[in-house]
Amino acid sequence: MGLFQEGGGLMDLREVDKFAKEIIFEAGKRIREAFSYDIKIETKADANDLVTNIDRETEIFFIEKIKAFDSSHKILGEEGMGEGIQSLDGCVWIIDPIDGTMNFVKQHRHFMITIGFFVDGIGKLGYIFDVMREDLFYAIEGEGAWYNDSPLRKLQHVPLEKAVIGINASWVIPNKRVNHEKMIELVHSVRGTRSYGSAAMEIAFVVSGKLDAYISMRLSPWDIGGGTIIAREVGAFATNLKGEPCSLLSQDTFIIANPSIHSEILTNYIEEK
Repeated sequence: MGLFQEGGGLMDLREVDKFAKEIIFEAGKRIREAFSYDIKIETKADANDLVTNIDRETEIFFIEKIKAFDSSHKILGEEGMGEGIQSLDGCVWIIDPIDGTMNFVKQHRHFMITIGFFVDGIGKLGYIFDVMREDLFYAIEGEGAWYNDSPLRKLQHVPLEKAVIGINASWVIPNKRVNHEKMIELVHSVRGTRSYGSAAMEIAFVVSGKLDAYISMRLSPWDIGGGTIIAREVGAFATNLKGEPCSLLSQDTFIIANPSIHSEILTNYIEEK
């Protein structure tokens, strides 16, 4: 890792990486301790779109730590506790304090902290942290990716008929976003499907080879920001369903896949409405 231009001077990416890991592990400890007292649950866009006081408190924790580290850094977070940003100019942290809030509330597991650190729109550092297992997936631009202390290998070729993909059952029944008949064909074409209830967890499984693809019709920048950086380092393709770069400032469709099946899925099985 080297230096990069930041504001009026240079910053060492090693320092940012060390700092990011420290606050992620500390936030994870705070979240685990939260199960010992009352969690307040609210809804957002609909009855199944949950947010808790722990989501908000964790985001505030990240904001306070980042601003103390460098007040010029900008923050885009799911719960809107930071400033609204209109571009990725400068140093930008994209944060989801708890990805998989329903899992957090209902199961007390299978939820992630996910963070991406960008400089002028280029992903430099990406993190996905399984809070309850204390497992960290992370990547450094141009340096590779790791699962805890073990390097993650570049993804190996897999034919579609041997692939296991992550997909929510909502997209395989009649819906307003995608041709579900094509999705049914895809389900019949692969070896198996899974759904874990956390986009960050499914992305972590793709970059580590536990899944071969993950598809969603609607994700936000904080769901995918850190994961797209890790994807690049292991050779996974992460795009929207038109095959274009993912938007990191607005909601978009999303697919991350082993490079051997990414184009095949988009060409033969994805038909947006």
